[in-house]
Amino acid sequence: MDWMMATFFRKWSLFTFAFFVRVVLVVFGVYQDKTMIVKYTDIDYHVFTDASQFITEGASPYRRATYRYTPLLAWLLTPNVFLTPVFGKLLFVTCDVVSSYFMYNILRARGMSCQAACGYCSLWLLNPLSMGVSSRGNAESLLAVLVLSTLSCMERRHLAKAAFFYGLSVHMKIYPVTYALPLALSLRTRDKVSTGETKIPMGRRMARFLLGLLNRDLLQFFSIAGGVFCGLTLLFYHMYGWEFLQETYLYHLTRRDIRHNFSPYFYMLYLMAESSWSLALGLAAFLPQLALLLLASLAFHSDLAFCCFLHTAIFVSFNKVCTSQYFLWYLCLLPLVLPRLTLSLKQGLGLLVLWFAGQGIWLAPAYYLEFEGQNTFVLIWLAGLLFLAINTFILVQIISHYKQEDIRHIQKLD
Repeated sequence: MDWMMATFFRKWSLFTFAFFVRVVLVVFGVYQDKTMIVKYTDIDYHVFTDASQFITEGASPYRRATYRYTPLLAWLLTPNVFLTPVFGKLLFVTCDVVSSYFMYNILRARGMSCQAACGYCSLWLLNPLSMGVSSRGNAESLLAVLVLSTLSCMERRHLAKAAFFYGLSVHMKIYPVTYALPLALSLRTRDKVSTGETKIPMGRRMARFLLGLLNRDLLQFFSIAGGVFCGLTLLFYHMYGWEFLQETYLYHLTRRDIRHNFSPYFYMLYLMAESSWSLALGLAAFLPQLALLLLASLAFHSDLAFCCFLHTAIFVSFNKVCTSQYFLWYLCLLPLVLPRLTLSLKQGLGLLVLWFAGQGIWLAPAYYLEFEGQNTFVLIWLAGLLFLAINTFILVQIISHYKQEDIRHIQKLD
C-alpha cells in the first residue's frame, strides 16, 4: 500500500508541478505584455482571439486576415471574449500536461515502471520549449493531445475512440493525415505463411496483402475517423462556404511561403515567386516527402508510435515551410521512442548538441536579415540545407539504434 501511495504521489506531483509552472508563465506573460516593449504573447493568439470575436458577432472567423485554421478552434476560444483573454492559454497549457498523461499511459502499457515512465514524461513536461510555446498562446498542444490520445487508444485496442481522436486531429491540422497508411497497415489481417508458401508468386502475395486490408477493425476505424472528419467539414462548409475550404485546407497545399525559414525550399520559392512555374514547383516539393513516408510506413508500421514519430520528423524536415514550432509535432512523440534507443548517453547528447548547433548556424544569418537588413538569403538557404542534413543524420542514427518491438499485449494501468 505504501508503494502504491508513493507511486501515486510521484506521478501526480510531477504533473501538478508542470501545470503550476505553465500557469506562472501565463501570469508572467500578462505582466510582460502590459509593462514591456517586447511582448510575451504569440501573434497567432491574437489572431485566434480576433477570429473568436467575429464568431460572437455572428460573422465568419475568416474576416480576420491570416486566420487559416478550422473554425472549431475559434469556437473553442470564444470564452476569450466572454470570460477572460487568458482562457485560451489556460486551455493550451492544460492540453500540454494532458498530452503527457497519454504518454505515461502508453509507456505503462508497454510494461515500464511508474518511475521510469514519469522520467520520460518529464522530458516533455519540463521542456522549456513546450512550456514556452503553450503559455505564449500557441495551439500546437491541441494537436499533441489528439495525436497522443489516438496512439494511447490504439495501444489498448480501443479502436472506436482512437478513430474519433484521429479524425478530429486531421480536421484540426492536416499533417496527421500522413499517419493513415501506417494505421491501416497496423490494422490489416496478417496471414500465417507456412514453409511451403514462401515461394508463392508476387502477384498472389500482393493479393493477400490487399485482402488483409479488408477487415472489420480497419473498416470500423476509417469509417469513424472519416465520419468525424467529413462531418465537421460539411458542417463548417455549410456555415462558411468555400472560404472555409480554401483557408483551412487548400491554402496549405498550394502555400508558397517565401519568408525565410528552415525549409530547404524557401530560397527556390523566393526566387521563383513571380514565375509561372512557382505553383508546380511548390507541389513537386511534396514528392520527396511522399516517397520517404511510404518507405517508413512499410518498414515500421508494426511499431505505430515510432512510425508516427518518423512520419512527423520527415514531414517537418522536408516541408516547404519549417518553423521552430513545427518541431513540437515530433518532439511530443520522442519520449515514446527514447526507451527503445540503444544510443549511449554520450551519443544522445552529441546528437542533441548537433541539432541545436544546426539551429544556431541558421539563426545567425537570419538575425542579420531580420534586424540588420543585410542580404543574407544565400547564407540562410545554405544553413537550411545544413540543418536538413543534420536532421537526416539524426534520423538515420535513431533508426539504426532503435530496438523495434511489435507490441500486442494490453496491460492494465494503475
